[in-house]
Amino acid sequence: MDGTTTAQTAANLVLLGPPGAGKGTQARKLEEGFGLIQLSTGDLLRAAVAAGTEAGKAAKAVMERGDLVSDDIVIAILRDRLGEPDCANGVIFDGFPRTAAQAEALDALMAEAGSSITSAISLEVDDAAMVDRISGRFTCAGCGEGYHDSFKQPAKDGVCDNCGSSEFNRRADDNAETVAQRLKAYHAQTAPLIAYYGERGVLKGVDAMAQIDTVSESLTAIVQEALA
Repeated sequence: MDGTTTAQTAANLVLLGPPGAGKGTQARKLEEGFGLIQLSTGDLLRAAVAAGTEAGKAAKAVMERGDLVSDDIVIAILRDRLGEPDCANGVIFDGFPRTAAQAEALDALMAEAGSSITSAISLEVDDAAMVDRISGRFTCAGCGEGYHDSFKQPAKDGVCDNCGSSEFNRRADDNAETVAQRLKAYHAQTAPLIAYYGERGVLKGVDAMAQIDTVSESLTAIVQEALA
């Protein structure tokens, strides 16, 4: 299969959604189901720095100064990663783009390879329900098993079902006020991206408040359509 055909039959997704919407869970399912590669910019930056690539060296110098890594450096790191063979079936962008300018830069990068973003998927949430969902989370300190005040309590009060530990952790920022502020910031930040991808006809909306399997079915249908 030549490079042009591969690019045309790849599913390249931008996954949009606030903290707690299930992006990580759904990205893993798409990786397993379709061989897509999740590209988290944070992970890619750390890997590039560790590998000592040209882009990684540039990123390291910026981070050591305490500055934000520029879009140009992020794009250079993405360019390197997208050139690797395992990205041939398609990728899932997680954490990038965050602005319309970044989305334009990403489109230009994809065009270099004769490809494009096939779908920008917005995991849509009910803010009030999300506050309840996130602020009720806690985990076992021993094994990391996740629980929730309303949806998933340990079978025996105060004892982890998985490892028997009686110590649990709750993230300090998983409180109702902080979660509400994070959601507000997310919507403000994402609104231009919703408009950007909507204008290009690739925006898809999925109800992220549905059951995990139902959300997975919706995402699967979107990817299958892109690959058809």
